[in-house]
Amino acid sequence: MSKNKKIAVKGTEITIVNDGKNDFISLTDMLKAKDGEFFISDWLRNRNTVEFLGVWESVYNPDFNYGEFAIIKSQAGLNSYKISVKEWVNKTNAIGIKATTGRYGGTYAIKVLHKAIDFCTSIN
Repeated sequence: MSKNKKIAVKGTEITIVNDGKNDFISLTDMLKAKDGEFFISDWLRNRNTVEFLGVWESVYNPDFNYGEFAIIKSQAGLNSYKISVKEWVNKTNAIGIKATTGRYGGTYAIKVLHKAIDFCTSIN
């Protein structure tokens, strides 16, 4: 990812990066504004989140892996269920959310999906 910029939301700087085609907003930066312990993997444990991501991917991603999605969806919400963003992407070929390492590392959601807004409401 490259070409990053920042926006201020209620006093918190949120990074937006562009991969050459799309803008991605930092979910990691949003978590910094939240008091208490909350992790993106907790968000991905939620069955509603998994269903939301699956519906979006099925509409916008022709390479979405429905078979792996069905397995993940059947486990979502169970106490023993846990998945990372990288696992989600690797298993389902997801394009709407990604985890990166390095200088601008973190978890990002494609800005136009409004996943970031859904994410904010789920941690608020």
